[in-house]
Amino acid sequence: MQPYPNTETLRPPTETTSRPARLKLRPPRNRIEKRAIALWMLHAALTAIVVLGGCGIAYATAESSRPYLGPVIAVLAAFYVVYIPLMPTWRYLVHRWEVTDEAVYALSGWFEREWRIIPISRIQSINTVKGPLQQLLRVATIRVTTASREGSISIRGLDAEVAETAAHRLTEITELTPGDAT
Repeated sequence: MQPYPNTETLRPPTETTSRPARLKLRPPRNRIEKRAIALWMLHAALTAIVVLGGCGIAYATAESSRPYLGPVIAVLAAFYVVYIPLMPTWRYLVHRWEVTDEAVYALSGWFEREWRIIPISRIQSINTVKGPLQQLLRVATIRVTTASREGSISIRGLDAEVAETAAHRLTEITELTPGDAT
């Protein structure tokens, strides 16, 4: 079974006008950095600590709610035991990205897959983000935004140097691309 739809069946009908060639819906070619798995695992573990810690404090301080909180804590703990190792690996297998002279492509998701393409002429801003855990693991996020609220792409889990190079390349390409970025 192919992980992506056959792109041959997704091509738009050809036109006889002199409009520029349309972008083709196709899967992005690049995987994100494998260290993103550790980043997502750390995020999930920290969330589990906060949630289970809060429930544990409530369990310790509110005797009347212990019969209800005990099972909730057990279910949450079981959930996190499965979620923490499974979710980051699954996301890593799905996430893809690519920057070309014509567009930025991104495929992301966990249960619901989101496939986005932003034409270079529509790009308004390019940001590189490195939070504390990202800096520790030498990964970064590129955010590409357009005038549309729905037109943004966040490519998470890139190697920090790759992210900086891609952001620099995108900046150069967008400066040379005619269009009004709307």
